[in-house]
Amino acid sequence: MLASIPFPEISPVLFALNIPLWQFTFSGHDFSLGGFELAIRWYALAYITGIIFAGWLMRLAIRRPNLWPNSKVALNEKNLDDLMTWLIIGIILGGRLGYVLFYKPFYYLSDPIAALRIFDGGMSFHGGFLGVLVAGILFCRKYQIEILCAADIMAVSAPAGLLFGRMANFINAELWGRETSMPWGVVFPGYDAQICSDALMGLCARHPSQLYEALGEGLILGLVLLYLLFRTSALRRTGLLAGIFVFGYGLTRFLVELLRQPDTHFQSLENPVGYAIQMGSWGLTMGQVLSLPMLIVGLWFITKARKA
Repeated sequence: MLASIPFPEISPVLFALNIPLWQFTFSGHDFSLGGFELAIRWYALAYITGIIFAGWLMRLAIRRPNLWPNSKVALNEKNLDDLMTWLIIGIILGGRLGYVLFYKPFYYLSDPIAALRIFDGGMSFHGGFLGVLVAGILFCRKYQIEILCAADIMAVSAPAGLLFGRMANFINAELWGRETSMPWGVVFPGYDAQICSDALMGLCARHPSQLYEALGEGLILGLVLLYLLFRTSALRRTGLLAGIFVFGYGLTRFLVELLRQPDTHFQSLENPVGYAIQMGSWGLTMGQVLSLPMLIVGLWFITKARKA
């Protein structure tokens, strides 16, 4: 009999508090009028932890002038505090706008207000990446900071957020992979996750593609970039670390897309695999389409990185 792994019983909500707006005691009884629930979700915690960890890593790099070209640090710690604010705005706006435009443009065109309901879910990494890129460029122009130098340390700090974010995707039982008979296939909960052509003992096991991405674009890519930053002179070759991150993410995402289940709105009877671009029996998913430019741009930056 084939093996599979049951989905762990982890709630997407880390903890929740019911907070009354007005509470009083009358005749020995407690009463409360109105109130709201404050829920902290793993996904929100992943964003917060990733941002804090990214700021900490960049601060470490700023405090080591010997790592930088000509021992001249591109930005100071005060600039860094401002930069983090700009990046948070870029991540949220870009991530949401990217999801709206790349994945469900017709749906949100018919209901534009739904695009504002960010807490309903729906964020795109590629959109968030573009948002960070725009925010970073505007920030560097305002404070007269060399863009590629800032991009290099931002690139080193990014995999931590990807690691935490993909782990949160797994806890949320979302963005799972295609069906598999491999022994590490996970039986994800939910009706959609259990629609398989060849279910195992009535259950559908799928690739834990979230963990594949957490390992590749998060842990492995992050460790490689940290080693290059602190153990080599990579930061002195302006644009190299940024290029390695962009290429490394693009390659990892492109490969994992082979095992990741595309969004259902891309699937049809003629296109059961869910290709965004289909040519006969072959095609590319939306994630692959968006990752191809990253491969090209990242490789270009790597080959053109100059030594200061």
